[in-house]
Amino acid sequence: MPYISNTDLERKQMLDEIGVEKFQDLIGNIPNRFLLKNLNIEEALSEMEITQKMYFLGKKNTNSAEANSFLGAGIYDHFIPAAVDHIVLRPEFHTAYTPYQAEVSQGTLQYIYEYQTMICDLTGMEIANASMYDGASAAAEAILMAIRQTRRYKALIAGSINPTFLKVIKAYTEGINVELVIVPEKNGVIDLDVLKHLMDDSIACLLIQTPNFLGNLEDMFEIEQIVHSVKKSLLITIVDPISLAILNSPAEYKADIVVGEGQELGNAQNYGGPLFGFFATTLKLARKMPGRIVGATLDADGKRAYCLTLQAREQHIRREKATSNICSNQSLCILAATVHLSLLGRKGLEHVAELSATKAHYLSEEICKIDGYEMAYNAPFFKEFVIKTPIPSQFIIDELVKKDIFSGFALNDFGNDDYLLIAVTEKKSKKQMDAFVCALKEVNHV
Repeated sequence: MPYISNTDLERKQMLDEIGVEKFQDLIGNIPNRFLLKNLNIEEALSEMEITQKMYFLGKKNTNSAEANSFLGAGIYDHFIPAAVDHIVLRPEFHTAYTPYQAEVSQGTLQYIYEYQTMICDLTGMEIANASMYDGASAAAEAILMAIRQTRRYKALIAGSINPTFLKVIKAYTEGINVELVIVPEKNGVIDLDVLKHLMDDSIACLLIQTPNFLGNLEDMFEIEQIVHSVKKSLLITIVDPISLAILNSPAEYKADIVVGEGQELGNAQNYGGPLFGFFATTLKLARKMPGRIVGATLDADGKRAYCLTLQAREQHIRREKATSNICSNQSLCILAATVHLSLLGRKGLEHVAELSATKAHYLSEEICKIDGYEMAYNAPFFKEFVIKTPIPSQFIIDELVKKDIFSGFALNDFGNDDYLLIAVTEKKSKKQMDAFVCALKEVNHV
């Protein structure tokens, strides 16, 4: 039901069943100073009234389908075929149930298995788990996995990764004596000289993102040689799944662990969630992985069957032996990704990647023709890039919102008031990009 209410009579019946007179008796052990005295909650509304109120509140928002959006910074506006929602919202699939129990249906296990296979195809890695909460937690779990594998407690992190990922990693590693060392960014990519200097036999891993938060491609083959020059040190890469259709796979540059945010595979932006993280590695590291893995086998009749092969959380094994307390694999989100990838196929995904890259480079060239605008970095990029602007980037964003143009992400919080991070996907038409360029020309004279 969309709306469930409790009447005064029903509340009294529940309290009587519990054996107390009033709700306050249930929280009697909580000191009075911790109790809120006034919540300032509005009067109760009926289902019809609250539905109308939510509708009109929602109309105050302008979504990326209504605006000319160039927002990125980790969440991207790629096209989602209508068939994705049609399949995902079928009642057989559309459930909040977390598939970690033995009795989970063969259908659910099968699509998770297909998802794992697709992630391995994309990354070139040997094994993938049934997904994680999101890309940030997947990155944090990868560092913890590297520490378990190497028994070293120092992790290097590229200064060019998504800053929200870094916040999650710091929260994950707080209190467990893990030392995080940031390798600074130089000219839009990791500083290789500093990386070489920091690498020694105390390092468990390097976590690096490519394309990085600034949109630039890192020199992964050179970085791999530096990291693996130290015995046992692991290379962890955060990747854009769309980019893997046309760029080198992580397996080609010998990554040990590959993680990333999967939102752009069939999942809408949705104000930044829900999301899902993908996680892949080599077979020799399989038993150190967090989460769960679905495997294929044969039943008593010789027919193909699916089962949970590895389950690493504390519910299934002794708590001190658990590798992770990840409790959900975001199965509905990965179903959307599986359907999305199945509909696109290899050629379709390549086409999406090529269009995104081609259009991003067209837009960057057109913007740089405007007086005062130039590329912030000379590094190669995929579908996202940083423009140095002649006026504060936040001012540009505020002005262009008035024209229903979401012009990008301001890098003010990173010490660059005149840097604007712009993302382009296959959805952008030449007309939309040219309109953006014209708006930038106009804003210079505001």
